[in-house]
Amino acid sequence: MWFLPATLPLLPLLLLLGQAPPSRPQSLGTMKLRLVGPSSKPEEGRLEVLHQGQWGTVCDDDFALQEATVACRQLGFEGALTWAHSAKYGSGEGPIWLDNVHCVGTESSLDQCRSNGWGVSDCTHSEDVGVVCHPQRQRGYISERVSNALGPQDRRLEEVRLKPILASAKRQSPVTEGAVEVKYEGHWRQVCDQGWTRNNSRVVCGMLGFPSEAPVDSHYYRKVWDSKMKDPNSRLKSLTKKNSFWIHRVNCLGTEPHMANCQLQVAPAQGKLRPACPGGMHAVVSCVAGPRFRPPKAKPGRKESRAEEMKVRLRSGAQVGEGRVEVLLNRQWGTVCDHGWNLISASVVCRQLGFGSAREALFGAQLGQALGPIHLSEVRCRGYERTLSDCPSLEGSQNGCQHDNDAAVRCNIPNMGFQDQVRLAGGRSPEEGVVEVQVEVNGIQRWGAVCSDHWGLSEAMVACRQLGLGFASHAIKDTWYWQGTPGAREVVMSGVRCSGTELALQQCQRHGPVHCSHGTGRFSAGVSCTDSAPDLVMNAQLVQETAYLEDRPLSLLYCAHEENCLSQSADRMDWPYGHRRLLRFSSQIHNLGRADFRPKMGRHSWIWHQCHRHYHSIEVFTHYDLLTLNGSKVAEGHKASFCLEDTDCPRGMQKRYACANFGEQGVTVGCWDTYRHDIDCQWVDITDVSPGDYIFQVVVNPKFEVAESDFSNNMMRCRCKYDGQRVWLHNCHTANMQLDTLVLLSTPNHCELRLSKQSAF
Repeated sequence: MWFLPATLPLLPLLLLLGQAPPSRPQSLGTMKLRLVGPSSKPEEGRLEVLHQGQWGTVCDDDFALQEATVACRQLGFEGALTWAHSAKYGSGEGPIWLDNVHCVGTESSLDQCRSNGWGVSDCTHSEDVGVVCHPQRQRGYISERVSNALGPQDRRLEEVRLKPILASAKRQSPVTEGAVEVKYEGHWRQVCDQGWTRNNSRVVCGMLGFPSEAPVDSHYYRKVWDSKMKDPNSRLKSLTKKNSFWIHRVNCLGTEPHMANCQLQVAPAQGKLRPACPGGMHAVVSCVAGPRFRPPKAKPGRKESRAEEMKVRLRSGAQVGEGRVEVLLNRQWGTVCDHGWNLISASVVCRQLGFGSAREALFGAQLGQALGPIHLSEVRCRGYERTLSDCPSLEGSQNGCQHDNDAAVRCNIPNMGFQDQVRLAGGRSPEEGVVEVQVEVNGIQRWGAVCSDHWGLSEAMVACRQLGLGFASHAIKDTWYWQGTPGAREVVMSGVRCSGTELALQQCQRHGPVHCSHGTGRFSAGVSCTDSAPDLVMNAQLVQETAYLEDRPLSLLYCAHEENCLSQSADRMDWPYGHRRLLRFSSQIHNLGRADFRPKMGRHSWIWHQCHRHYHSIEVFTHYDLLTLNGSKVAEGHKASFCLEDTDCPRGMQKRYACANFGEQGVTVGCWDTYRHDIDCQWVDITDVSPGDYIFQVVVNPKFEVAESDFSNNMMRCRCKYDGQRVWLHNCHTANMQLDTLVLLSTPNHCELRLSKQSAF
C-alpha cells in the first residue's frame, strides 16, 4: 500500500491514477425526481431522474443514506429512513442517468452532488436504486399535485375526454359515456381497446370528475364500429389505418390520479411496422356521476345513506370540490393531519364525496385552519377504499399535529358547461361587474341581466363560484356605474334565491315570468369576487367554561336598555328598582379563513352610541338566543361590534387591528376577538324564562353582512337546563344543522352555572 501527500490537489491525483474526476451533472438546477414502483406509499419507490425530457434511473453503486437523504429532501420529505439496492422496487426502463453518486448529505438537491456524469454508467436496470423517505413532509412543501410528478415527456399526454357515440349520450350534461380520446402532443387520439380494463376506465373517469365507472355494452358498440368500418365512405375507416390516430396500449392499476402515471405505449414496439390497433376498436368508457352532477331524475347507482355522506366534508374551498378535509368521529367534526397525506388518500376523499380523483393534495393548512379536534394522521390509503374510514390511520393526537398541519384537497369535477352560461361586464377588473346570464327565452338562448331584488351574498357566492372566481366579497344591487354588454341589458332572470350550495344561478329558485320591481338598468345585480375570504368560528368550549348567572340591578342597566339588550318586559319595570336575571358568558371568535375579517362599512359610516360612548362598526355582530327543544325562541340578546379587534394572536403573528384612538377594526387571519363576560350586552336576559330544558344558541355575523368562506360554522349551540335558580350548560359545539338533533339529545357530563348576586353599590 502506498500513499500520496495529502496536499496533492484532487484533479492531478485523479489524473495520476488514470481516472476521470467525478463530475457534477450539468443543467440540474431544475432537475426533477420521482419515486416509482408497486408501493402505494408516496414516500418510497424506485428513484428516477428527469433529463432531456426523459425519465431514467439511478444506479445503486456507492449509493447510501446521505444520498437518499438529499433525494428525499428534494422530493419534499423531511429526510430518508433507508435506501434499497438491486431494483427492489422493480427494474426501470430507459437510460440509467446517474451512477456513483456521492453526496455529503447537506446538499439541497442531487445536482449539488458528484457523479460519473449524465448517462455514464456500467450498471444494468437490475441495480436500480430505491429510497424510503420519512413520511412527514417539510413545512415549506405545500402540496402534492398531479403535475408535480409529470415532466416534459409526460406532459405530452395533456387531456382526456369522452366522445359520445350514442344519441342519448350526446344529450347528457355532463357526458358520462363515450370513446376515450387523449390529447397527445397537441392532437387528439383514440385509445385502442385491446387490453383495456376496468382499472383504466376508473382512472379516466376520475380525471373527468366522476367517482366510479360502470360496465359498457361492448357488443353493441362493436356492432356500431363494424358498421362504420364496412361503410366505404366512412372517414373513421380511413383514419384508423394511421398509427397517429391511436394510443396503442394503456395499463393502469386503477389508483393513479392521471393517465400519465399509468404504463402507456403510444405505438407498437419500435422496428415492427404493424398497425397500432389490429382488429380492435376504440375503447369505450361509461362513468357514474356523483349526486351533485346527476340530472334531477337520475337514480343513484347504489343506495347511498345520508349517514355515509356526512362522515367527511370539505370546508373553506373557493371552488366546488376543494377544501379542508374534515371527518365526523364520535359525533364531532375534526380535521386530518397532513403527515403522510398524498394524492392517493386525497382521491379516496374526493370519490367518497362524489367527485373524481384528486388533482392536488394540500399540506400546511393551505385552505385555512379549523378549531377543535384533529381526528386522523398518517392516513394510508391504497386507492381502492370506498371511504376514508377504510384506510389505516393514527389518531391525530399521537404525533404532535397542530391545526397548521390541516390537510386539504382539490378534486377533479365534471364539466357541466355552467361557466359558459354566466359572465361579468363593465367592471374595473375581471373579478367584478354586472352579472349577465344565458337562459332560454321563448325557445331561444339569450344573454341578459339579473334583477337585484332579493340579491344577496348567497346569490353572489353562487355567481362567483360559477364564474370560477372563488368567493363573493360584495353583492351589489345598484350598478349604474357599470355598463353592461350592449344587447344584454334586459333582465332575463328575477326573484333569484339561492341556498349557497348550487353550482350555478340557473339551479337557484327564481320567478317563472320575469318580474323586476326596479326594471332594467341601474338596478341590475352585480358582484365583486375574491379568491380568499375570512371564516369566523366561535370557541364553544370557552362559552361553556365562562357562563354564569347574575341578578343585575336596573340602576346599572340604563345603557344596555337603551341599546335594546334587555327583554321587552324591562320596559314595564319601575326603574331603577329591581333587577334582571342575566345569563352571562365570554365569547372568543376566531378568524380561521384566508383573509382578514373587516366591517362592511368604512369608519365614516360607523354609528356613535352616546351612552356607552363608542362606535358600532357592525350594528348586529352576534345573536344570542335561548330556544325550546323544538326551536321556538324564549329569550334573545344581541351584541353590536363596538370594538372589532385582534384581542390576541398566535405566537409570532402581529396584531393588525385595535380599537383604541378610533383605530381600524377587523380580525386578522389566525387571530381572535374576545368579548368578556363582564361587558354590557354580553348576555341573554332570562328574567321571564320558566324552568325547563332549552337550547342556548350563538350566531356570528347573523345577517351575512360580511362575506365568509363558510357560513355553516357561524352557529354555536349548547344544551341548557334551568331549574329557576341554577343553570347547567353542556354539549357546547359548533353547530351543523343536519346533526344538531343527534348531538343535542346526547347527555354527557355537564357543568353547573351558579347564580351570583351583584350589589347596586
